[in-house]
Amino acid sequence: MREIIFDTETTGLESKFDRIIEIGGIELINNFPTGNTLHLYINPGDRKVHPDALAVHGITDEFLKDKPSFGDVVGQIVEFFDGAKWIAHNANFDIGFVNAEFERLGLPPVTMDRVVDTLALARRKHPMGPNSLDALCRRYGIDNTHRTKHGALLDSELLAEVYIEMTGGRQAALGLTGIEQSATVIEIEEMVVGTTGRPRPLAPRLTEEQLEAHQALVASLGQKAIWAKYDAAETKSPDVQVRAS
Repeated sequence: MREIIFDTETTGLESKFDRIIEIGGIELINNFPTGNTLHLYINPGDRKVHPDALAVHGITDEFLKDKPSFGDVVGQIVEFFDGAKWIAHNANFDIGFVNAEFERLGLPPVTMDRVVDTLALARRKHPMGPNSLDALCRRYGIDNTHRTKHGALLDSELLAEVYIEMTGGRQAALGLTGIEQSATVIEIEEMVVGTTGRPRPLAPRLTEEQLEAHQALVASLGQKAIWAKYDAAETKSPDVQVRAS
């Protein structure tokens, strides 16, 4: 299955008037990055970058002056996404802008049956949130410290890692059928079967002070409290790791 994790940066928030100024995409085949990417900066014509948008992505009107128009690069975009699922975080926003650009050029829109919204996936998987891209990177232990401003390709790379984690893509080797598997692949499969998708659990994210404060709170609730029973069960299971939700 071919999927494109993508992101856009725009001059503002109104797809009817604002324009795409950057698009980035990462190709996945069967939940594995192929190394094939798309990254384009786009001249929005006479539409200026709104100051609020500039504060988010840092892309100036001056920088965009010599960049091609959307019409100049639309062929590259259509070719790159051809036959693939379009996957984005808060996809309605990005697809709304893509379809507005397509409409200006008389091209058919991207239909929603070809779109996956990772924000909707995250809300179902983690209903208590938060589910921003930065929050999901923290949840899955993905390094996003270099993300000081939004950028279409950088955000696509981070989202690809998040998406693979959310969809269990690290266990994709288990689904290999119809091909001759090497000993290396078989060893990887055996390793994945015995784990939850990681060779080693993530390090606990709670500090000693936080653990002590929690234990003091549990003690104050009395022996009949459900937390007391939970803590007792953990004490009997030495392999249990304490993790932040």
